[in-house]
Amino acid sequence: MEIKELRIAAEIKAVDESGTIEGYGSIFGNVDSYGDVVVKGAFTRTLEVASDTKRMPAMLWQHNADEPIGVWTLMREDAKGLYVKGRLADTQRGREALELIKMGALSGLSIGYSTVESEFDDKTDTRVLTDVNLWEVSPVTFPANDKARITVAKSADIKTRRDFEGFLRDAGFSRTAAKQIASHGFDSEQRDVADESDLELLKAIEAARTAFAG
Repeated sequence: MEIKELRIAAEIKAVDESGTIEGYGSIFGNVDSYGDVVVKGAFTRTLEVASDTKRMPAMLWQHNADEPIGVWTLMREDAKGLYVKGRLADTQRGREALELIKMGALSGLSIGYSTVESEFDDKTDTRVLTDVNLWEVSPVTFPANDKARITVAKSADIKTRRDFEGFLRDAGFSRTAAKQIASHGFDSEQRDVADESDLELLKAIEAARTAFAG
């Protein structure tokens, strides 16, 4: 199973001394830098399952599955997006997260999810996520995660050019860059300036591109 991260400006709105935090893990109608947008109803099924099982999606430290830092006690969809409220654990990492949130150093929320259903909107050139499995919501410093991008690239199932462009957006590229790469590949300048993590990503993309072209 592939878990992706949705990287948008979803901020922690409030925090108190007891370690209770609240905010929005996802904002409806907000197109992320990869051309994906979540619409109201995308979390309905997950929230129904959470209510039935009495088990909420996890609260993790920076999307790290080995580091839970608390529990979410309330999640609901409203007109704005996915509202979440929870409590940080009284552990070393939980206390660190609380202090960083209070300072403003840890100011974002990001979701880990897998897509169940989506549609492509040709008019806006976006992929609309209509149903997702929500696995976790993490307080984060930065929205991007190179390892997640590489995982997406290596696991792509590409059959058409549009599939290729879609997986490039999942891997962290803008719509313009995705179209360029799908048509012409990477230019030499992009290869020269790539750092070690980008080189791993490029190798994965080249393999996918070769399979697509073949």
